[in-house]
Amino acid sequence: MKPLKVFDYNNYSYLGGVLYLKNHLGFSNAGDYSNRLRKFLPNIKERNLTIDFNQLKSIDSAGVAAIYNTVSILNKKGITTSFTGESETIKEKLELFKPPAFEKHKSEQEYGFLLKVGDLLYKVFKEHALSFLYLIADISYWTISDIFNRKQRRKGEFVNQAVNIGVNAVPIVVVLTFIIGMVISVQSATQLRNYGANIFIVDLIVISMMAQMGPLITAILVAGRSGSAIAAEIATMKVTSEIDALKTMGLNPLRYVVIPKIYGGIITMPFLTILANVAGIAGGALASYIYLDITPEIFINRMSGVLYQKDIITSIIKSVVYINLIVITGCYFGLRVEKGAEGVGKSTTKSVVAAISLVIVADLIMGLIFYR
Repeated sequence: MKPLKVFDYNNYSYLGGVLYLKNHLGFSNAGDYSNRLRKFLPNIKERNLTIDFNQLKSIDSAGVAAIYNTVSILNKKGITTSFTGESETIKEKLELFKPPAFEKHKSEQEYGFLLKVGDLLYKVFKEHALSFLYLIADISYWTISDIFNRKQRRKGEFVNQAVNIGVNAVPIVVVLTFIIGMVISVQSATQLRNYGANIFIVDLIVISMMAQMGPLITAILVAGRSGSAIAAEIATMKVTSEIDALKTMGLNPLRYVVIPKIYGGIITMPFLTILANVAGIAGGALASYIYLDITPEIFINRMSGVLYQKDIITSIIKSVVYINLIVITGCYFGLRVEKGAEGVGKSTTKSVVAAISLVIVADLIMGLIFYR
């Protein structure tokens, strides 16, 4: 079967998914080669095309440009290309004159979905995870160091942060957890009534609020309320050069700005979580009385048998871990703010999303640790 004479028969031909290059490809015939290829493209039905260099004697920079132009055109049409039969000289010239745009396009073609996802995760880890871990190390150092050296501590700042992070959040946390406790009870009442297991609503509410929902809901509310405020405050200080001013005065910004927030959060978050647990259980008890006729006396008696010290300690430990993640995340994105008011908004948004995500991941990890 004779090759299909698409181009000049002496220099190039095409047959069965193979483009044969012959003799010489360079300044003298590269333009003619490219023009004929464009006209012939609709006739190529194969999805994979091989460019054969076995019969090609020489090539220059114009010929290499024509080859890569061919590859680019074919890739845009959804046709993958490969080379075969290159001599060492031709291979060196193909590498030497390879355009950067082709390198990028080639990598996109060669990498599959999983490799792209892996590359994205690596970039995220390299850009954020390591910096976040370094920040955690710095904050941990100054948190412990500040306990023994109080000279540079701002008087009254600890109390201010405790009020802002904890005390001011009490109304919203108590109201919402009370409603959530009622919702859990109402949603569960129908199914439990069908099986005559009304009394087990107490177990469900107490265990779910103490071990899971109370700390988690509190952390999410604090992340949205206080975490965003922390990120916005630090981002604004960064944009207005207040952070640089602190460094100029010889003050460590982390110790001066962030550590009081850590202390305030660590002290108030456990109490806030306990209030959330109590409010959630109270809401569940009210709904149980309305829908399942479980009186407060019966509810309390049953609760004393299902409430364990382990659940209380677990709830407090979770709250301390969550508040540290929230404050550190707000600090991290606040310090990485871009210039301008828009950058402050973006940093605040990223901080809230990242803090809630980290809280959920931490909840999963601690759940696996505490309830094996």
